[in-house]
Amino acid sequence: MANVEPVYEFHRAADAKVADNEKAGNAFYDEQVDSNASDSADTFTWTDEEERAVRWKLDKVIVPLTTGLYLLCFLDRANVGNARIQGMGADLKLNTGVRFNWVTSIFYIIYMFVEVPSNILLKIIGPKYYLPLLVSGFGLVSLCSAFVHSFEGLLTARAFLGIFEGGVMPGIAFFITCFYKREELLLRVGIYVSAASLAGAFGGLLATALARIPPWGASGMIIHTWRNIFFFEGLITMIVGLGAPYFMPKSPIECHFLNERERRIAMERLIVKNSGLENEHVRPHHVTRSFLNINNYICALGFFLINITVQGISLFMPTILKDLGWTATKAQLYSVPPYVCACVVAIAVAFFSDKVNRRGIFLAAFTLLGITGFAILRWVTDPNIRYMGVFFITLGAFPGGPGFLSWAMNNASGPAVRAVSGAYVVTLGTAGGVLATWTYVQKDAPKYHTGHTINLVGQIGVLFLSLFGIAYCKWENRQRDLGKRDHRLNGLSEEQIKDLGYRHPSFRYIT
Repeated sequence: MANVEPVYEFHRAADAKVADNEKAGNAFYDEQVDSNASDSADTFTWTDEEERAVRWKLDKVIVPLTTGLYLLCFLDRANVGNARIQGMGADLKLNTGVRFNWVTSIFYIIYMFVEVPSNILLKIIGPKYYLPLLVSGFGLVSLCSAFVHSFEGLLTARAFLGIFEGGVMPGIAFFITCFYKREELLLRVGIYVSAASLAGAFGGLLATALARIPPWGASGMIIHTWRNIFFFEGLITMIVGLGAPYFMPKSPIECHFLNERERRIAMERLIVKNSGLENEHVRPHHVTRSFLNINNYICALGFFLINITVQGISLFMPTILKDLGWTATKAQLYSVPPYVCACVVAIAVAFFSDKVNRRGIFLAAFTLLGITGFAILRWVTDPNIRYMGVFFITLGAFPGGPGFLSWAMNNASGPAVRAVSGAYVVTLGTAGGVLATWTYVQKDAPKYHTGHTINLVGQIGVLFLSLFGIAYCKWENRQRDLGKRDHRLNGLSEEQIKDLGYRHPSFRYIT
């Protein structure tokens, strides 16, 4: 949209339009339309400075909120790895055979089947209350995990954790897309997904501190060491989840921290041509269209391979470091630096990727670090060099999750298609988490050659997928430039044309 000097007169027709859209939120964040082609009954304009000010106000609320919620999500998911080396493995006899692998696997199996239906529910209920409900739910489950006494009890708790956590990542991703444009998306998604690495860093420190709390509780149920980790992390999560609805806006037009004009700018800057409204219902053809988007499969498979590494390292890094000959406390503390570095790099990659409006080239380039790291862990024996390999792995892999998720949602135009696409890309990606739980098994300790080899091959696969994704998007854009997709408009009504989304001939894929 071409920005000119602000026009301060609000017309009745525009106010009516805002009222119509107020219930469900802003319109979709696709390619912008020139103001002369706007469907608005009036010409509402603003300056670049005003838009930057509005975006900054959104950032101050939306980004910390979503990052904090996902940090708690990942913290409650990965703390089982910290608890394992603080005595849980011995107390619940998890170090026998593949019991611990089943404990971690059941979470991802349940998680995987919850994501798509959860995002459809989110679309119906709205994120303001649905997302905090999920957060409070998995906080309660984490807290209750402090009271389990058996392998079977922990298995059940992890299954319930998967039910509540399954909708959080795709739900937050959808929530963010309701406030930002395409070219602004990756940085914000990158920041909130970087909470995974923050949770890894913070989790090691927090687990060390909580495990040192003296035993407490009733005589029949003493809370100590690893039980403290589950109890207090779950309690914190519940408190935050219950308070979140007071801070979460429903849509740009209902942002309590913006004034009337700023809310109008926040909404109007996202209104685009040839896309459905944010309140459109998810219909069968939207689901079908999501599953027919080739770019979604590229991103889903890439997310699957990245998740093998990200989820595997998050769950097993304390164990891998402990098997280098270090104490449990040293292993917990030494897990912090790689995560901190990964967080900084992931945010930097997201920032520059948004600046140049490219996705695939960054994914391909940083995968080279992951390949190097797993090669070191696979063939080098010196503990210090192997620890350096862990840095390469986290730096190379953690930018990949937000990269593939943003790439998919950038190229899934139409709000209903976008909601389904985000959920199913994460669903297929989550299958990588299931595989990750079986890559590092007790019989392979302490070298874990099988796990490192699987991850090495996976990172090589990410490299080739990224390059293929770039080539496909460029080819498809070229076909549209040549007019080879114009036939899709033949015989369609204006409403059907609006509903075409990413299939519209004027839509261009981000590479």
